[in-house]
Amino acid sequence: MSEKELIELGKKKAATKAVDENVKKDMILGIGSGSTVVYAVNRIAELNREQNLNLKCIPTSFQSYQLIVENGLTLVSLDQYPEIDLDIDGADEIDSNLNLIKGGGGCLVQEKIIASNSKKLVIIADFRKYSKLLGENWKKGVPIEVIPLSYVPIMRKLEKMGGKPKLRMAKSKAGPLVSDNGNFIVDVDFGVIKDPSELNNRLLVIPGIVDTGFFIGMTKKAYIGQKDGSVIIKK
Repeated sequence: MSEKELIELGKKKAATKAVDENVKKDMILGIGSGSTVVYAVNRIAELNREQNLNLKCIPTSFQSYQLIVENGLTLVSLDQYPEIDLDIDGADEIDSNLNLIKGGGGCLVQEKIIASNSKKLVIIADFRKYSKLLGENWKKGVPIEVIPLSYVPIMRKLEKMGGKPKLRMAKSKAGPLVSDNGNFIVDVDFGVIKDPSELNNRLLVIPGIVDTGFFIGMTKKAYIGQKDGSVIIKK
């Protein structure tokens, strides 16, 4: 198998195992975003049809909204169900303490809102995403969602903190990428991050920063698909 095929195998195996072990009848589910989540939603829909699980799903992005609808799952909102039983999501990087970098797909704020209102956050990923420390494998920087008015002064402050900020540009559209919330995203390379909690706290006090792609102490389990088709569970 090619490297790409092994990656997709890892994603599918991790997603399937996570769904099979955690999704139960009558649950309110948070549905994350990204390529690995596609496999999870396909499996959730399959189980829902076969076992009549009566699942209700809350999206974290327009992508996950579409996945829920296209798979015939019941779409609900956080307004209706402010307490979520289980949130299944992907990650750009997972460290040995199950801290995460998320937001490569631009959905970090809504993903964090859903995760923070969930009883359990389960992460699914392939073997490329696991590192001892954040920043070892993920080289695109920490995504930070910012109010458009503030992006220039924020980028200057991030440089003074030792980061290398870059405004994320849109594809197939001139200008910056705009998040589902109407904001800009700045990707900041801080190198290898030994204390993500401390860095996250420093970032969050900067006016104009809506939130960061750090998910600190939120993950209960991570299912990591390996090249050989096995799945390692970190908790």
